[in-house]
Amino acid sequence: MRFLCLSDIHGHAAALRAVLAEGEARGFDQVIACGDLLFPGPEPLETWRLLVERRALCVQGLVDRAIATIDPKKLRATTAEQRDRIERLVAARNALGELIVARLGKLATTARLPLENGDEMVIVHGSPADPTEPFTADMSDEEISALIGDDPADLIVCGGSHVPFHRQLDRIHVVNVGSVGEAPGGLVAHGTLIDAGTFGITLEQFEVELPPA
Repeated sequence: MRFLCLSDIHGHAAALRAVLAEGEARGFDQVIACGDLLFPGPEPLETWRLLVERRALCVQGLVDRAIATIDPKKLRATTAEQRDRIERLVAARNALGELIVARLGKLATTARLPLENGDEMVIVHGSPADPTEPFTADMSDEEISALIGDDPADLIVCGGSHVPFHRQLDRIHVVNVGSVGEAPGGLVAHGTLIDAGTFGITLEQFEVELPPA
Protein backbone atom coordinates (compact mmCIF):
# COMPACT_ATOMS: atom_id res chain seq x y z
CA MET A 1 0.00 0.00 0.00
CA ARG A 2 1.35 3.39 -0.99
CA PHE A 3 0.05 6.45 0.87
CA LEU A 4 0.14 10.10 -0.19
CA CYS A 5 0.22 11.94 3.12
CA LEU A 6 -0.68 15.62 3.43
CA SER A 7 -1.43 18.14 6.13
CA ASP A 8 -2.23 21.79 6.79
CA ILE A 9 -3.92 22.50 3.46
CA HIS A 10 -5.74 25.44 5.04
CA GLY A 11 -8.18 25.87 2.16
CA HIS A 12 -5.56 26.35 -0.57
CA ALA A 13 -7.11 24.20 -3.29
CA ALA A 14 -4.58 25.17 -5.97
CA ALA A 15 -1.70 23.98 -3.80
CA LEU A 16 -3.62 20.76 -3.06
CA ARG A 17 -4.15 20.15 -6.78
CA ALA A 18 -0.42 20.59 -7.37
CA VAL A 19 0.53 18.07 -4.69
CA LEU A 20 -2.12 15.59 -5.85
CA ALA A 21 -0.85 15.88 -9.43
CA GLU A 22 2.74 15.24 -8.31
CA GLY A 23 1.55 12.31 -6.22
CA GLU A 24 -0.37 10.86 -9.14
CA ALA A 25 2.73 11.12 -11.34
CA ARG A 26 4.65 9.10 -8.75
CA GLY A 27 1.75 6.78 -7.93
CA PHE A 28 -0.25 6.18 -4.75
CA ASP A 29 -3.20 4.16 -3.47
CA GLN A 30 -4.64 6.25 -0.62
CA VAL A 31 -4.64 9.91 0.42
CA ILE A 32 -4.19 10.70 4.10
CA ALA A 33 -4.78 14.24 5.40
CA CYS A 34 -3.58 15.15 8.89
CA GLY A 35 -5.92 18.03 9.66
CA ASP A 36 -6.19 21.82 9.30
CA LEU A 37 -7.91 21.24 6.01
CA LEU A 38 -10.07 24.20 4.97
CA PHE A 39 -9.27 27.55 6.63
CA PRO A 40 -8.17 30.36 6.27
CA GLY A 41 -7.37 29.91 2.56
CA PRO A 42 -9.50 31.16 -0.33
CA GLU A 43 -11.19 27.92 -1.47
CA PRO A 44 -12.50 25.89 1.47
CA LEU A 45 -15.31 24.20 -0.44
CA GLU A 46 -13.16 23.23 -3.43
CA THR A 47 -10.53 21.86 -1.05
CA TRP A 48 -13.17 19.71 0.62
CA ARG A 49 -14.42 18.48 -2.76
CA LEU A 50 -10.93 17.47 -3.83
CA LEU A 51 -10.44 15.48 -0.62
CA VAL A 52 -13.82 13.78 -0.98
CA GLU A 53 -13.14 12.93 -4.65
CA ARG A 54 -9.88 11.24 -3.61
CA ARG A 55 -11.63 9.48 -0.69
CA ALA A 56 -9.03 10.91 1.63
CA LEU A 57 -8.76 9.64 5.17
CA CYS A 58 -8.89 12.85 7.20
CA VAL A 59 -8.34 13.56 10.87
CA GLN A 60 -9.34 16.72 12.68
CA GLY A 61 -6.94 19.59 13.24
CA LEU A 62 -7.30 22.61 15.48
CA VAL A 63 -8.64 24.81 12.69
CA ASP A 64 -11.18 22.18 11.66
CA ARG A 65 -12.49 22.01 15.21
CA ALA A 66 -12.63 25.80 15.39
CA ILE A 67 -14.72 26.05 12.22
CA ALA A 68 -17.15 23.48 13.60
CA THR A 69 -17.47 24.80 17.14
CA ILE A 70 -16.87 28.57 17.20
CA ASP A 71 -19.85 30.85 16.68
CA PRO A 72 -18.48 33.91 14.81
CA LYS A 73 -21.36 36.02 16.17
CA LYS A 74 -19.88 35.68 19.66
CA LEU A 75 -16.43 36.86 18.60
CA ARG A 76 -15.37 40.47 19.17
CA ALA A 77 -12.55 41.96 17.11
CA THR A 78 -10.23 44.61 18.56
CA THR A 79 -7.96 44.96 15.51
CA ALA A 80 -8.42 45.09 11.76
CA GLU A 81 -6.59 41.78 11.44
CA GLN A 82 -8.96 40.08 13.87
CA ARG A 83 -11.94 41.60 12.07
CA ASP A 84 -10.68 40.27 8.73
CA ARG A 85 -10.17 36.78 10.17
CA ILE A 86 -13.69 36.70 11.62
CA GLU A 87 -15.12 37.79 8.27
CA ARG A 88 -13.19 35.01 6.52
CA LEU A 89 -14.44 32.50 9.09
CA VAL A 90 -18.03 33.56 8.40
CA ALA A 91 -17.43 33.33 4.64
CA ALA A 92 -15.85 29.86 4.98
CA ARG A 93 -18.73 28.53 7.09
CA ASN A 94 -21.25 29.94 4.61
CA ALA A 95 -19.39 28.43 1.65
CA LEU A 96 -19.16 25.01 3.29
CA GLY A 97 -22.73 24.86 4.56
CA GLU A 98 -24.07 23.25 7.71
CA LEU A 99 -23.56 19.64 6.60
CA ILE A 100 -19.84 19.93 5.87
CA VAL A 101 -19.26 22.03 9.00
CA ALA A 102 -20.95 19.29 11.02
CA ARG A 103 -18.76 16.66 9.36
CA LEU A 104 -15.65 18.62 10.29
CA GLY A 105 -16.83 18.57 13.88
CA LYS A 106 -17.22 14.80 13.80
CA LEU A 107 -13.78 14.01 12.36
CA ALA A 108 -11.71 11.89 14.72
CA THR A 109 -8.58 13.50 16.16
CA THR A 110 -6.61 10.30 15.53
CA ALA A 111 -6.94 7.27 13.26
CA ARG A 112 -5.14 3.93 13.26
CA LEU A 113 -4.47 1.72 10.25
CA PRO A 114 -3.01 -1.79 10.16
CA LEU A 115 -0.19 -2.11 7.64
CA GLU A 116 0.64 -4.95 5.30
CA ASN A 117 3.78 -5.93 7.21
CA GLY A 118 1.90 -6.24 10.52
CA ASP A 119 2.89 -2.78 11.78
CA GLU A 120 0.39 -0.07 12.67
CA MET A 121 0.11 3.53 11.50
CA VAL A 122 -1.37 6.28 13.64
CA ILE A 123 -2.55 9.49 11.93
CA VAL A 124 -2.87 12.66 14.00
CA HIS A 125 -2.62 16.39 13.51
CA GLY A 126 -0.29 17.03 16.44
CA SER A 127 0.98 14.02 18.37
CA PRO A 128 -0.43 10.83 19.90
CA ALA A 129 -0.01 12.15 23.45
CA ASP A 130 -1.71 15.46 22.55
CA PRO A 131 -3.42 15.96 19.17
CA THR A 132 -3.14 19.73 19.69
CA GLU A 133 0.66 19.77 20.17
CA PRO A 134 2.79 19.02 17.11
CA PHE A 135 6.19 17.43 16.82
CA THR A 136 8.78 19.89 15.52
CA ALA A 137 12.05 19.25 13.75
CA ASP A 138 14.13 20.93 16.47
CA MET A 139 12.83 18.74 19.32
CA SER A 140 15.19 16.49 21.23
CA ASP A 141 14.67 12.74 21.29
CA GLU A 142 13.34 13.10 24.85
CA GLU A 143 10.75 15.68 23.76
CA ILE A 144 9.71 13.50 20.81
CA SER A 145 9.37 10.49 23.12
CA ALA A 146 7.15 12.44 25.52
CA LEU A 147 4.74 13.31 22.71
CA ILE A 148 4.71 9.76 21.36
CA GLY A 149 2.92 8.79 24.55
CA ASP A 150 2.19 5.44 26.16
CA ASP A 151 0.41 3.71 23.26
CA PRO A 152 2.68 4.22 20.27
CA ALA A 153 2.23 2.86 16.78
CA ASP A 154 5.12 1.78 14.57
CA LEU A 155 4.54 4.73 12.22
CA ILE A 156 3.22 8.15 13.30
CA VAL A 157 2.08 10.43 10.47
CA CYS A 158 1.38 13.99 11.54
CA GLY A 159 1.41 17.69 10.67
CA GLY A 160 0.89 20.87 12.64
CA SER A 161 4.36 22.42 12.49
CA HIS A 162 4.31 23.10 8.70
CA VAL A 163 7.89 21.78 8.41
CA PRO A 164 8.43 18.23 7.10
CA PHE A 165 10.85 15.85 8.78
CA HIS A 166 11.38 12.19 9.60
CA ARG A 167 12.75 10.94 12.91
CA GLN A 168 13.19 7.35 14.05
CA LEU A 169 13.35 6.45 17.73
CA ASP A 170 14.01 2.75 18.28
CA ARG A 171 11.43 1.12 15.94
CA ILE A 172 9.04 4.07 15.88
CA HIS A 173 8.98 6.33 12.83
CA VAL A 174 7.70 9.90 13.32
CA VAL A 175 6.89 11.50 9.97
CA ASN A 176 5.77 15.12 9.92
CA VAL A 177 4.45 15.74 6.41
CA GLY A 178 4.76 19.53 6.44
CA SER A 179 2.14 21.82 4.92
CA VAL A 180 0.35 21.99 1.60
CA GLY A 181 -1.08 25.48 2.03
CA GLU A 182 1.11 27.31 4.53
CA ALA A 183 4.68 26.07 4.12
CA PRO A 184 7.28 28.57 5.36
CA GLY A 185 7.93 31.10 2.62
CA GLY A 186 4.70 30.21 0.83
CA LEU A 187 6.26 29.19 -2.49
CA VAL A 188 6.17 25.41 -2.07
CA ALA A 189 3.70 22.74 -1.02
CA HIS A 190 4.76 19.57 0.79
CA GLY A 191 3.77 15.95 0.33
CA THR A 192 5.05 12.62 1.62
CA LEU A 193 4.77 9.23 -0.05
CA ILE A 194 4.93 6.26 2.29
CA ASP A 195 5.24 2.65 1.15
CA ALA A 196 4.18 0.15 3.78
CA GLY A 197 4.80 -3.29 2.34
CA THR A 198 5.72 -6.72 3.63
CA PHE A 199 9.41 -5.75 3.81
CA GLY A 200 8.97 -2.63 5.92
CA ILE A 201 8.41 1.10 5.54
CA THR A 202 10.01 3.43 3.01
CA LEU A 203 9.16 7.08 2.50
CA GLU A 204 9.84 9.97 0.16
CA GLN A 205 9.21 13.57 1.13
CA PHE A 206 8.84 16.04 -1.73
CA GLU A 207 7.84 19.61 -2.40
CA VAL A 208 6.08 21.23 -5.34
CA GLU A 209 6.92 24.77 -6.42
CA LEU A 210 3.97 27.17 -6.45
CA PRO A 211 3.57 30.45 -8.35
CA PRO A 212 3.84 33.64 -6.26
CA ALA A 213 0.52 34.68 -4.73
